[in-house]
Amino acid sequence: MSNTVLICDFDGTITETDNIIAIMKRFAPPEWNALKEGVLSQEISIKEGVGKMFHLLPSSSKAQIVDYILNHAEIRSGFKEFVQYTVDKNIPLYIVSGGIDFFVYPLLHGLVREDQIYCNVANFSHDHIEIEWPNSCDEFCANECGCCKPSLIRQLTQEEQKKIVIGDSITDLQAAKLADFVIARDLLLNKCKELELPHQSFTTFYDVVNILDQLEEVSV
Repeated sequence: MSNTVLICDFDGTITETDNIIAIMKRFAPPEWNALKEGVLSQEISIKEGVGKMFHLLPSSSKAQIVDYILNHAEIRSGFKEFVQYTVDKNIPLYIVSGGIDFFVYPLLHGLVREDQIYCNVANFSHDHIEIEWPNSCDEFCANECGCCKPSLIRQLTQEEQKKIVIGDSITDLQAAKLADFVIARDLLLNKCKELELPHQSFTTFYDVVNILDQLEEVSV
């Protein structure tokens, strides 16, 4: 699979649950719910919704939030073996996440190199948490993605490479539309069915490895 590149989501894909949602449920006032629904229905952009959600939280809560999420987040079964599989097969792997640096990097420490990870950044220097967007949309995307997965696909991959997207949510949909194949669960799986995108479903990363082996057999 030397001509294949993997673009993998983090929240709800590598982790069992969405860490931003977990943080909001634990620490945010009720207003966060309307913002979440706005993002899921695509009435407001991911950038606007996530930015406003975190702005509901005081920066003084940083230690509590970090401690909570690092102690409660669970890495999905088989992920370590999946990463080793990509190394053994020499398949480029990029973690492209709408998540935030203060939990993405620590949870992936020792599993994935930092130069393979792209995510948003939290600034705790103001009264309320400010989210910064180092991976914003390029000139070909006007969706205000925050961490723009289509833009990163264009930046990180070459046209002739087979692009496989692994994800679970609305935040992965635009990337899935650019993929040659999608490995999906939850809402993204439903969208793949609805839009008839080439895909297979997964529950664990052992499933992902099996799917990749199947795809390799087909391409040989």
